[in-house]
Amino acid sequence: MSAEIKDLSPKHVWGYFYELTRIPRPTGHMEAVTRFMTAFGEGLGLETLQDEVGNVLIRKPATPGMEGRKTVTLQAHLDMVPQKNASTRHDFEKDPIDAYIDGEWVTARDTTLGADDGMGVALAMAVLADKSLRHGPIEALFTIDEEQAMDGAFGLKPNFLKGDILLNCDSEKEGELFVGCAGGADMNISFQFKEDTYIPEGDVAVKVSLTGLKGGHSGVDIHLGRANANKLMFRFLKEAVRDYGARLASVEGGSLRNAIPREAFAVVTIPGDNVEALWELVADYQDTFREEYKGIEEGIHFTAEMAELPATLIPEEIQDDFINAIEGCQNGVISMLHDFPGTVESSSNLAVVRTSNELIEISILVRSSSESRKYAICSSLESIFALAGAKVEETGGYNGWQPDIDSPILRLARTTYKDIFGKEPEVKVMHAGLECGIIQGAYPKMDMISIGPDLEHPHSPDERVNIQSVEKVWKFITTTLERL
Repeated sequence: MSAEIKDLSPKHVWGYFYELTRIPRPTGHMEAVTRFMTAFGEGLGLETLQDEVGNVLIRKPATPGMEGRKTVTLQAHLDMVPQKNASTRHDFEKDPIDAYIDGEWVTARDTTLGADDGMGVALAMAVLADKSLRHGPIEALFTIDEEQAMDGAFGLKPNFLKGDILLNCDSEKEGELFVGCAGGADMNISFQFKEDTYIPEGDVAVKVSLTGLKGGHSGVDIHLGRANANKLMFRFLKEAVRDYGARLASVEGGSLRNAIPREAFAVVTIPGDNVEALWELVADYQDTFREEYKGIEEGIHFTAEMAELPATLIPEEIQDDFINAIEGCQNGVISMLHDFPGTVESSSNLAVVRTSNELIEISILVRSSSESRKYAICSSLESIFALAGAKVEETGGYNGWQPDIDSPILRLARTTYKDIFGKEPEVKVMHAGLECGIIQGAYPKMDMISIGPDLEHPHSPDERVNIQSVEKVWKFITTTLERL
């Protein structure tokens, strides 16, 4: 039973995490969880504030005798990514997460778990509630809507926080101290058209479905070489249109800008005489995809079924430009960091492709630790889609968090970790976007690092958090706070 999670160690951390799994909190729906956090802070008798955008700040006084120490800001975001398997009817705006213990891990049935960043929230809540801890002045910042556009971090005013040191609790590997992250930008692309109402006599409709891919976080998992459902679908569509007389009626692939798309669906029409050949083509592509992604993707399913004849089609000239642009656009890892071997510097995620009401919409998230490379990738994407006749807009840009490998908090954190666990922690830069860079913009003098437990497959229904690593992070946080 999911309630057994409350009995894991450290009990108060897991208890708060369990409470969070009961509160629907997908990005964009923050009312219930911000009410919960405000009530939590006020219930402890602590100073509790909420700013104009909805971020919640709770302040805890220093332990007697430690009032003169620097103020530490613990920070985590309240929202979670709503991803689910097609087989479940889970409603992220109403239903609690069905979390359960699976050996050494906690995961969820058929949905994202919300440990990104519910576990960071729970750790900060436990620090606020635990009266046995020794520490200087503490404040905990709980930001809203991080996963879509980092609205909470962008909405911070310069005088809201008092902290000298920021402990961000949103990274995903215990034993690693993060000191930098990539910046990002959204490429929003659209084609507008007049629907084609002419469908030749004898044509039939086929729905093609690509499912079973792993997906994952477009920052943390982009280097794993997982398949992008949109790229695979359009690879097939190009051949189906060119060689089998297919016409595209509609397509839908991916759902979130920062999640590698796991599924894609398309409806096409083809001459009735070509149905059997199309069936064989689908089967051939399934075999090809499985062979190409052997050892990476174990569950690829590419299928076709007869469908109801659509009323309209995408005009042929729009269809061809659309397919060619998707086929040609950059996706996945583009460059690596030299100073941090094994870390991605720049990437592109062809996240969402969908058609509706004489409109094609495409969403691509570009990430890079280099502002110049980020600009170059966005420019390249703009060029290819502009040549195809699309409207291209760049929005939601944010700078990365530039690493400071000599910062005081990093030196203390490295020493503390080695004293506790007998080994040096790794110091890394994360390709995923953290709020640290944005917060640094409003508070340039704040010294910061990012920490967290072992979290695998965030932004996918396979998301899970390691139980033992949570206990280690808790011990590290509380010891660090005592030493600061």
